[in-house]
Amino acid sequence: MSAEAELLAKVPDGLYIGGRWRSAEGGATFGVYDPATGGVVKDVADASVGDATAAMDAAGAAFPAWAATPARQRAEILRRAFDLVAAHTDDLALLMTIEMGKPLDQARGEVAYGNEFLRWFSEEAPRIAGRYHASPEGNGRMIVSQHPVGPCYLITPWNFPLAMATRKVAPALAAGCTVVLKPASLTPLTTIFFASLLAEAGVPAGVVNVITTTSSGPVSEALIADPRLRKLSFTGSTEVGRKLLALAAPGVLRTSMELGGNAPFVVFEDADLAQAVEGAMAAKFRNIGQACTAANRFIVHASVADEFAQRVTERVRELVVGRGTEPDVTIGPLIDDVAVAKAESLVADAVERGATLLTGGSARPGPGTFYDPTVLTEVRAGSRLLREEIFGPVLAITTFETEDEAVRLANDTEFGLVSYVFTQNLARSQRMIERLETGMMGLNVGVVSNAAAPFGGVKQSGLGREGGLEGIREYLHTKYTLTPDPYA
Repeated sequence: MSAEAELLAKVPDGLYIGGRWRSAEGGATFGVYDPATGGVVKDVADASVGDATAAMDAAGAAFPAWAATPARQRAEILRRAFDLVAAHTDDLALLMTIEMGKPLDQARGEVAYGNEFLRWFSEEAPRIAGRYHASPEGNGRMIVSQHPVGPCYLITPWNFPLAMATRKVAPALAAGCTVVLKPASLTPLTTIFFASLLAEAGVPAGVVNVITTTSSGPVSEALIADPRLRKLSFTGSTEVGRKLLALAAPGVLRTSMELGGNAPFVVFEDADLAQAVEGAMAAKFRNIGQACTAANRFIVHASVADEFAQRVTERVRELVVGRGTEPDVTIGPLIDDVAVAKAESLVADAVERGATLLTGGSARPGPGTFYDPTVLTEVRAGSRLLREEIFGPVLAITTFETEDEAVRLANDTEFGLVSYVFTQNLARSQRMIERLETGMMGLNVGVVSNAAAPFGGVKQSGLGREGGLEGIREYLHTKYTLTPDPYA
């Protein structure tokens, strides 16, 4: 048996509900595909609405005891989970490469990044604090305390199957909440394996429940309508996020929404071009361009646009396309045929409008869903590439002449997740922090994500923050108590 087959055999194929693995109602299953080969690698349970309700039953039943568990004890469990994930780095990385396609070294990087949320929030759990002070009038004492919001429904995307799970689960558990976790049906195996590690770390039965399903709509509708649910956290498209917000409104649920992006990557005339090219390669081609933080629009000063395009094209031509388990591969497959078709359509539209194709621009014949890393320059206003999230290895360059024009182009989108700015001018850097309408910024860097930082956007890129000091607050509610003056 190959190493891949041995690993896949260790991954449970059921739903994790109430501390045990079980089949879906009626024994329903669905296949998980390897996008590099198109073949099914494992069948897993396909949850029904009834299964989802059972998961909520378990989360609701476990909540009072978990909320009352001392913060230090919760912290120690999360820390044990951190150690277990670190010990299983190679297993988790290989699972991600098999089901999602990213190269193994990038998958190992995701394990390291995602695992930091377990460590960070293990440290934050004992620091949940309130305050006590005299009322301004001096007639009483004011007590402000923090409490877990209750059972949570966590929906994660397919592109970062470990990091998106840890980024939600860790603060929820640190705060004292219980969860029902639904990974994307395209990449459930990593999350399932992660759940088994949480159980090994000592997470009590019912605190974490995992349901895999191809019936996301009905399952989510049932869970969101359940009166026991108090929190919804979703990472995915803005279109789906809007629908979930509408479903959450009747129950007035606490919501965290990490939605779509259309990140501008602005290169000013005084930028260190070597630094900008390195940043561009990281911001665009990490995870095959399939990231909400991926740079989408490269807005480059006209005086350096040709040199920047030449340098970045040379680097892109060196990228190696193939299955992520193969040596030296830097670009794996896109997630499915739909993603390939979208990349083809966006590039064709830009070329028809006058863009120049410098390299790439083609899908590769199967098996697998591969698309060549692509660079376009002279991308014209009105091109779909400038309006839509690409989610693929396509770098599109447009130019500007003045700072005001750069700001206008960068802000010309409904999204506001992250921006990237390259300049050596300190005053300009400060102005860009003030003027660009994004929740995050990379200043002379191409990767911004960090467990200790608040991740999230503005405008239609979402609500709330994940990570940092702010991350645990999303799972807590504030209670104010007034007591009489003890000296009266």
